[in-house]
Amino acid sequence: MGWFAGRVPDGWFVDTPSVLVDREEILVVGTLAEPDLEADASEDARRMAALGRVKRFREETRNERMRLADEAELAWGRKVSWGAICGDHEVLFTTQSVPVMTRLRMRERAVLDTLIDAGVARSRSEALAWCVRLVARNEQEWISQLREAVQRVHQVRSDGPA
Repeated sequence: MGWFAGRVPDGWFVDTPSVLVDREEILVVGTLAEPDLEADASEDARRMAALGRVKRFREETRNERMRLADEAELAWGRKVSWGAICGDHEVLFTTQSVPVMTRLRMRERAVLDTLIDAGVARSRSEALAWCVRLVARNEQEWISQLREAVQRVHQVRSDGPA
């Protein structure tokens, strides 16, 4: 969304932030400048410096991010969440956890219950989220193809007769 590119203050991020939108949420994630460290700094030192940079960004920009989120929520009727990337580390702040109604048969529930019994998840909700993340990671190319196909369908519909 270009709105965020125009409204996010200069200097917050090293590039235009990414903006992901679904039915309930707008997620704005920007890349922060990496801290200057000695060339021989350990991986742990780099990780701690990056996470410290993200924490400082979160604290110093909180009021302005909340003001921008309020404006966007009024305009689009969706909650706004924020995140930052520094080096190899992405931290998302206040992202939405949206309930999704689903109906599962006994065999499907048994899969979720096995994940709970094995300590992989604490609840069926958490087990289902784990399964979704697993599919997203292992079937990323196929999911991308589906998204592209859906976008083509929307384009063909919008180009059709009025």
